[in-house]
Amino acid sequence: VSRPDRRTRRSHGKSDVIDAINAARAVISDDKTATPKTADGPIESIRVLRIARGGAVKARTAARNELTNLITTAPAEIRETLRGKQTKALLTACTALEPDLTKLANPIHGTMLALRSIAERIIALNQQITQLDKHLDRLVTATAPTLVRLLGIGTDVAGQLLVTAGDNPERLRSEASFAKLCGVAPLPASSGRTDRHRLNKGGERQANRVLHVVAVVRLRYCPRTQAYLQRRTEQGLTKRDILRCLKRYILREAHTAIMKDLAAIA
Repeated sequence: VSRPDRRTRRSHGKSDVIDAINAARAVISDDKTATPKTADGPIESIRVLRIARGGAVKARTAARNELTNLITTAPAEIRETLRGKQTKALLTACTALEPDLTKLANPIHGTMLALRSIAERIIALNQQITQLDKHLDRLVTATAPTLVRLLGIGTDVAGQLLVTAGDNPERLRSEASFAKLCGVAPLPASSGRTDRHRLNKGGERQANRVLHVVAVVRLRYCPRTQAYLQRRTEQGLTKRDILRCLKRYILREAHTAIMKDLAAIA
């Protein structure tokens, strides 16, 4: 068996050592359990309302796709009257269809009834999502006023970060542990003379997603973040590495705000 060349041995050296040290520490400390969320406060209400909203959004997307497909395959006389309409006008036109219920064996009347049924479902889901958004706006703002005042953090982002932290965020030992939970703790990826970190693909992906959204928003609207991008680019970092760093900084701000807001509730 041929021996690995020097370059291969060097590329795996630092990362392998760090992984081995972390594994050994976990075994020695018997670090196998975590404190569960208490689920007895306003954040639990935020979590279940977000689940309801997410289900409604998925159902609306599915219904919209069904409506589009039905229009595409509908009889020509129906298709031509509906094609090209914007969403609101399309829903209005579909709900105004009047099929003859005694002639449903005729594809024209069957299609009209199907289109009207799906359009009414979409309208009902729109109303449901709007109501849930109003409740979530009030609840999230009342629970975490400091968090929602941060640039780029609205109800959706704040709600997800709160749900990730839980009603008892003290279960997270530090801001660094929250970063690891959200998948923004840097992972060493050094080799040879190169000292760098890589993206963390672990943690809760929804929390990581909203942090990425905040980073993109700040890159577009925040002069300080734009200056940071330029400075780090001149230092040789890639856009991907800069986004990783930004998400870590954003989480640090968010963690401080969450701890402050929830301490005021307790």
